[in-house]
Amino acid sequence: MNILHINKFHYVRGGAEAVYINTASLLESKGHRSVFFSMCHPQNLPCVTGDYFMPYAELSADRNSPDIVDQIRTAGRIIYSFTAKKRISRLLDDYPVDIAHLHNIYHHISPSILHVLKKRRVPVIMTLHDYKMVCASYHLQSHGKPCEACYGGRYFMAISGRCVKGSLVKSVLNTLEMYLHHSVLDIYNNVDVFISPSRFLKDKLFEMGFKKKIIHLPNYLDIEKFGEFNIDTGEGKAVRDKSVVYFGRLSHEKGLLTLLEAAKILKDQNRDFLEIKIIGDGPMRDELEQKVRTEGIDNVRFLGYMKGGSLYREVKKSLAVILPSEWYENNPMSVIEAFALSTPVIGARIGGIPELVKDNETGLTFQPGDAEDLSKKIKIFLDDNSLSGEMGEKARELARREFSAERYYQRLMEIYKKLLQGDDSNAG
Repeated sequence: MNILHINKFHYVRGGAEAVYINTASLLESKGHRSVFFSMCHPQNLPCVTGDYFMPYAELSADRNSPDIVDQIRTAGRIIYSFTAKKRISRLLDDYPVDIAHLHNIYHHISPSILHVLKKRRVPVIMTLHDYKMVCASYHLQSHGKPCEACYGGRYFMAISGRCVKGSLVKSVLNTLEMYLHHSVLDIYNNVDVFISPSRFLKDKLFEMGFKKKIIHLPNYLDIEKFGEFNIDTGEGKAVRDKSVVYFGRLSHEKGLLTLLEAAKILKDQNRDFLEIKIIGDGPMRDELEQKVRTEGIDNVRFLGYMKGGSLYREVKKSLAVILPSEWYENNPMSVIEAFALSTPVIGARIGGIPELVKDNETGLTFQPGDAEDLSKKIKIFLDDNSLSGEMGEKARELARREFSAERYYQRLMEIYKKLLQGDDSNAG
């Protein structure tokens, strides 16, 4: 089967890109052929179809440009890109495909490509990674709090709330985009099936008024490859430091200020021998580091961006991974990775996190934004080291059972084959 994979970035920039690239790799390992369409970027992985990609654009920068021509060009690309239609048409002329699997295409590519795929009768699947189908700002969040004001297609609420990065101009542009794509063109009606990695996202989109066909299919990991990162004493027992770890993007919706407040509480309780490690980079890093310095939170250490073995070893030897998010997380890969490493998770009780983090089984949950509650949950692991091993083993078993590559592949192929056979009765 020839499969067209589409995502706006062709390198691992975040969870969506990891799913996009890993899905293609998995399918290739089963004998299928991958064709890619994305945007040119200095960090892109090598790709034979790279010449067809969209021109590189850093849209967040362009939209602040004083040049009115740049602003108009950027607005056009976001709302409806004729360049994307031309480039994907040329790609399909040279690389015919059986099916298209889309991920994040907003802004840098635009959904204009759906009209090309529909005209060529290419079945289309789209994996959802956020709430862009119902929210101009992607996250169902406004000013740091969950927000559902755009319920039922009331996208204009994003303007009054300046929901897109606090900018009136960006909020207006994204609102116009939403009305054009959903109310005027109904352009996503050209997608045959949407895949939602969490039940929460599927249910929330339906609740907000998005009535397209959505199938629940969680993300996957090659669970077995994580076994090589075991750290033990030579007697088969994992060695765990008195530490907890956050790893991921350092941005406001991730609840990292709450984590720092919890660190202060633990320090005040004379528990500064517990080390809280923050791994990653992002727009909030300077603010977080400044807060740690100014307030003397010396039980927190920033390790910067890490990946692969160095990251996984830090996770494996910690008592728990912390996910203090304050937005509606979907199916966070960081949780599944922690589980694959036999490490339990302390996660905020929000979005899709409780679908994975089961209290007293695969970890513990706490009230989002509540530093006191978070500190209590960290203290539970600190006071009883055996819990990390016990819950960690249950977490790994869950990952092996529910998030394996083989399980994901078999379910995905069922979806593909039904669409190719003209059967739209997929259910999830």
